[in-house]
Amino acid sequence: MKRFLATVLVLLFGRLRRRPRLERERIVGTNPPDSRAQMLVFWLFLAAAVCGVAFPVVYAVNAIPHQTQFLGLSLGLCLAFIALACMVMSRSLVPVEEIEEDYPPSSHPEEQEKVEQIVDESGDRITRRRLFVVGLGAAGTALGVALLTPLASLGPVFDVSSFFRTPWRRGVRLVGEDGSAFRAADIEEGTFYTAFPEHADREQMGAPLVIVRLPVGELRLPPERKGWAPDGILAYSKICTHAGCAIALYRKPTFAPTEPRPALVCPCHYSTFDPSRAGKVIFGPAGRPLPQLPLLIDRRGELRAAGNFSGAVGPSWWGVRNRQPRS
Repeated sequence: MKRFLATVLVLLFGRLRRRPRLERERIVGTNPPDSRAQMLVFWLFLAAAVCGVAFPVVYAVNAIPHQTQFLGLSLGLCLAFIALACMVMSRSLVPVEEIEEDYPPSSHPEEQEKVEQIVDESGDRITRRRLFVVGLGAAGTALGVALLTPLASLGPVFDVSSFFRTPWRRGVRLVGEDGSAFRAADIEEGTFYTAFPEHADREQMGAPLVIVRLPVGELRLPPERKGWAPDGILAYSKICTHAGCAIALYRKPTFAPTEPRPALVCPCHYSTFDPSRAGKVIFGPAGRPLPQLPLLIDRRGELRAAGNFSGAVGPSWWGVRNRQPRS
């Protein structure tokens, strides 16, 4: 074993040891290096790096118009500049040497040494190696970042706080798509309504609501939600807790003795929720009930929020059940 380990160490350090350069006749011509071509390659790599960095910037800034076109332009220019740099390198920096001898049928140490010598002498034509390596590294890194940027679309990575903030708090008035306030007297049984918070961003995940009205005697809400449904009016998040689709269907029984009771239905995967029992899942892949919003009726008979949701809004992912929404 000792001899085996000693042999391995000798072979390892022997390979790492650089052979001394012997004085030998040059194979590659001694033409002066092309400084202009080297600088051109550097600036092309730098331009590619700038275009590569522009891709995640355009991806992150939603205010940029025609975002898709700019994404394609930045990535396309990045690849084009890298291709141009490689073309300049191949034509101006990489020497072309012709060897008239035929290759021998089997490799010989002398021929291998000649190939190594050509590679070593070819490097002499690039005098600004550090600048060259910096440009190449910047272009490669920027291109890698640009290619990995779309992975951010799979979901939040660092900041998920926006998924737990909602515009709802006590006193916020419920309005329709046209901005008109919802009055309790106008909410009819067997009808499905969509509401939004007044003077708030409707694009927030926690903004849209579904409103239904059921007979007070049919409500089976938990004791802690007593008073959340004045006059039988209930409000739930419009975002399905399965995959984040919008609750867009309301199942209204036409013959109560034989058909199921009213339910809220997501059209994507048909998750079905019972509004009379605190949004409980009665069918489909959803893993938790719809978050309920407590309501109150003000002096003018208009509907307002009496607080925030009963739970986190949106699809269920790891840890979402342990966090509560905040205004």
